[in-house]
Amino acid sequence: MPNFAIIGAGAMGSAVAKRLVDHGATVLTYLEGRSEQTIARAAAAGMAPVGSEDLAKAELILSIVPPAEAISVAGLVAEISSRVRSPPPFIDLNAISPKTMQALAARFEGCGVDVLDGAIIGGPPVPGRPGPTIYISGDTAGRSRLLVDCGLTVRRLDGPLGAASALKMCYAGINKGFTGLGAAMLLAASRSGAAESLKAELTDSLPDFERKLSKSIPDMYPKAYRWIAEMQEIADFLGEDDPAATIFRGMAGVFSKLAEDVEGSHALVRQLDDILAPRETGA
Repeated sequence: MPNFAIIGAGAMGSAVAKRLVDHGATVLTYLEGRSEQTIARAAAAGMAPVGSEDLAKAELILSIVPPAEAISVAGLVAEISSRVRSPPPFIDLNAISPKTMQALAARFEGCGVDVLDGAIIGGPPVPGRPGPTIYISGDTAGRSRLLVDCGLTVRRLDGPLGAASALKMCYAGINKGFTGLGAAMLLAASRSGAAESLKAELTDSLPDFERKLSKSIPDMYPKAYRWIAEMQEIADFLGEDDPAATIFRGMAGVFSKLAEDVEGSHALVRQLDDILAPRETGA
């Protein structure tokens, strides 16, 4: 069966690894300097920790890390690959802009590595359920077929390197941007004393929005720190000439403030939870 390497044993990386392991694959990982929580998560997923040089023994190397770490991971893999006669392909599956993807691919120049651009849309794999969907561009040789054979849903894009990253930026801008916008306005309502009325009006006139925010905002709390760099990547993707880029730089600030609150006082989280709590309908 295939032998993969996954750098990144967070919620997504470990869940992807477990899906592959459950389908008979071996999944190598590199855990030097990682937290006890990450090491435990990797073990629970069936990942096999190895030294960095042994990552090159895999048939595919996948990077599933926070956006801010994507370039450094690529540098590590490029260094390893430069010392191997036939290095494996490298798939970046992080939420980065096409510009960052091009800079990342440049790290592999002269290494003989087939670099593929990927994006994950959907939550971490759950046993017994389909998804998420992995989009990959630049895969002219069909390298991603190995992932399909081991239980993952892969859609190949015809576009060049960067097309999958562009798709991720657009999708995340809508999906996570909506969550950030909702959190910002609910907090503004709380500060101004309009929270209860806003909650009632959303429930009455925009029930689909209210239901999505009631789920997506609490789900966001532990991930807010990762979404900061993602919003900055989206702003970079839009470019300085697009006024919408300012919106996503602002969203990065919203998630930064919420991430600090999760680590500290939890005052903002409590405010949001109070607003999102189901309303009593009376006896």
